[in-house]
Amino acid sequence: MSASVQERPHRVCVAGASGRMGHMLIDALRASDDCVLAGALDIETSPAIGQDAGAYAGSAAGVAITSDVAGGLAHARCLIDFTRPEGTMAHLHACVAQGVNLVIGTTGFSDEQKAEIAQAAKRIAIVMAPNMSVGVNVTLKLLEMAAKAMATGYDIEIIEAHHRHKVDAPSGTALKMGEVIADALGRDLKTCGVFSREGVTGERDPSSIGFATIRGGDIVGDHTVLFAGIGERIEISHKSSSRATYAQGSLRAVRFLSGKSAGLYDMFDVLGLR
Repeated sequence: MSASVQERPHRVCVAGASGRMGHMLIDALRASDDCVLAGALDIETSPAIGQDAGAYAGSAAGVAITSDVAGGLAHARCLIDFTRPEGTMAHLHACVAQGVNLVIGTTGFSDEQKAEIAQAAKRIAIVMAPNMSVGVNVTLKLLEMAAKAMATGYDIEIIEAHHRHKVDAPSGTALKMGEVIADALGRDLKTCGVFSREGVTGERDPSSIGFATIRGGDIVGDHTVLFAGIGERIEISHKSSSRATYAQGSLRAVRFLSGKSAGLYDMFDVLGLR
């Protein structure tokens, strides 16, 4: 292990190292004063296997990308995972086995998978959030406050837009926004959420929370929540222009987990927004 890895307290492995988010995370780690890249994972069929994790940036990081999860985690204290649910679950089991903490930015988990993550958090420390952006999580706090103040007389709609390659809808961030609002209003999003409208839908149920999804081009991530009343409306929006914000939020989560042995946390915990 290099001296730089030994000297810095936060040794991090990145899953999906050859992807766009992986690149952002590796860049953020290389620019950090207290975090260091200690491992890089990708799927076995990736053409990046065996390459230096920093090669795409034109300079070596000194860490080869591997599909050997145990090997990739060997020198790491924390794994950052922005992959797919099936990949994250496999990494979760390895982290538990090796005592490595985990930051999960993956979305699209089933209820059963979420329960499995919660069970694993009894053995390792996990930060799990559908969006690691500091700005998005401050927006969530604002939505909680707005929902409580406008509990009656306002119709609530959530509009989200992402790039053409995103595979799940609505986005995990949009769903989290809906959950925060529903919780603030004492409702259950599973029963009050409306995810599609077509044909003769009838008058809007005032207790519902509507969702609209847009997919196209290279949109990183736009989210707007509309509180529409009689004579006025309030729109609370967050727009991402770069995935770098997700990477910086992830490093804050890594730092938050340092010294913690177990527990399931989210970005409200990381940012002190409880």
